[in-house]
Amino acid sequence: MCDRQSRIYLTQVMHQRLFPVNYRFSYPVFSLLIDLNRIDEECRSLSLLSLDRFNLLSFNRKDHGSRDGSCLKNWATQLLASQNIDIGNGSIKLLCFPRILGYAFNPISIWYCYHSDGSLKALICEVNNTFKEHHFYLIHNQGDKLSWPVNATKKKQFHVSPLISMNGEYHFSFHKPGKRIGVVIREYQNDRLMLTASQAGYSYPLIDSRLLYALVRTPLMTFKVVLAIHWQALKIWLRGAKFFPKPKPPKEQISI
Repeated sequence: MCDRQSRIYLTQVMHQRLFPVNYRFSYPVFSLLIDLNRIDEECRSLSLLSLDRFNLLSFNRKDHGSRDGSCLKNWATQLLASQNIDIGNGSIKLLCFPRILGYAFNPISIWYCYHSDGSLKALICEVNNTFKEHHFYLIHNQGDKLSWPVNATKKKQFHVSPLISMNGEYHFSFHKPGKRIGVVIREYQNDRLMLTASQAGYSYPLIDSRLLYALVRTPLMTFKVVLAIHWQALKIWLRGAKFFPKPKPPKEQISI
């Protein structure tokens, strides 16, 4: 029997804008926390989730990292090493949406990078927009371990929404994934809180019955995520939010 390290999280995503339009929405989603050391073995033991091939649910390595289908752990380890962050033989776990019927869109995926002694050494926030662009924010402590909860601040470098300017700063807060998971991102514009986005929920074993339950609870989730992004943006714009043209992508794909 496969000794599973990966998990499924049934969660709620919430967005709260405070100005210039006060607007809130939330919806249920589910995420996988994939242990990149064991993903091949774990997917082979599941009927509903496949690795790099079509299924009702699938995890495709081309959706993340270098986007070339190569080993994701090697990609992340090389990125960390470029910043003198050593995880030894530690594990890397990736929190993301799976593909559903071959389609996925991840507004954000989070890489939890652990040293072989169990300590957290880094987080990689992989952000995607609807223009098929992506960017990485690396959160670390100059090679030393990070303490839970992890709080970090990063200057906004990557265009996500045409209704928010690029003059922003992100305040990240991550709680340790366990029985529960919690991620909060606050965006400040000119030192004023403009947006709070969060994902919170509970952990379950990554088994077929839980995957089926998640699909019934949130059918066609990844399609609905993209529809929700455009639908909510339209409603916010109709309420008077300013439109910002899309800038050129940043020269550097990784913010360190």
